[in-house]
Amino acid sequence: MPVPAPVLSVVIPAYNNGRTLGETLASVLAQDVDGLEVIVADHSSSDNTVDVMRGVQTDPRVTLLETPAGGGAARNWNRVTDAARGEFVKLVCGDDVLRPGTLARQLDLLRSTGAVLTACRRDVVDSDGRVLVAAWGLRGLTTRMPGAEAVRRAVRAGSNLFGEPASVMMRRDSLVSTGGWFDRFPYLIDQATYSRVLMDGEFVPDMEVGATFRMSATQWSVALVREQSVQARAFHQWLRAETPTVLSPTDVRIGNLRASAMARARRLSYRLLERRMR
Repeated sequence: MPVPAPVLSVVIPAYNNGRTLGETLASVLAQDVDGLEVIVADHSSSDNTVDVMRGVQTDPRVTLLETPAGGGAARNWNRVTDAARGEFVKLVCGDDVLRPGTLARQLDLLRSTGAVLTACRRDVVDSDGRVLVAAWGLRGLTTRMPGAEAVRRAVRAGSNLFGEPASVMMRRDSLVSTGGWFDRFPYLIDQATYSRVLMDGEFVPDMEVGATFRMSATQWSVALVREQSVQARAFHQWLRAETPTVLSPTDVRIGNLRASAMARARRLSYRLLERRMR
């Protein structure tokens, strides 16, 4: 008798997450949702990430993979996503955590509305789990709307209003049909990917706090902080060329100015975090 396909795939690209991955996995596997598969891939870590992964290998919902070194974050993000079989998909990085009930709630939102993507608020925490910013996200995205309008609002804000992947759940066929995780602009890999998916349908917000995002001075994205404004401008211009009926020149100009301001704020945030960790 054939095994039914999973409903939801939670995919976890791990890299040197030995300290945090156990908490991430526990938060996912404790979710009360039927038809769940969890796919974890180690991207040639140099710490004990693989040992932590092996701690859940007897759970029948879990598949463990290895990703060869190289290719940046996108290689591992696409590796786990390509292995997914669920109708819906959520990517959770190996240092983030889901709140109880998040998967069931977001599944219900996507099923009941037919939207292609939902996102929740999240708490931003430091490396020890202390909350730095509570209930962050979804500014200006608090109602159901066409995906293209949600994309336009995010561009004008100069910021990823949807949040990191742990906040987001998508229809997998929409992600696949638009080419998977899009890393032409590495700092904006998540927002750029959401933007392409949202051109395929509607956005519906999940107004609960459903995840935590760990802000760490050792994250791969920190190395790109100085380039975020440049990459945001390039992304806005590219998206304007791809979707001229969605974004106006004014949208791009406003977004570019605000992206520069956000880059300065992000640099300050990481400097303060580094001082706090000393």
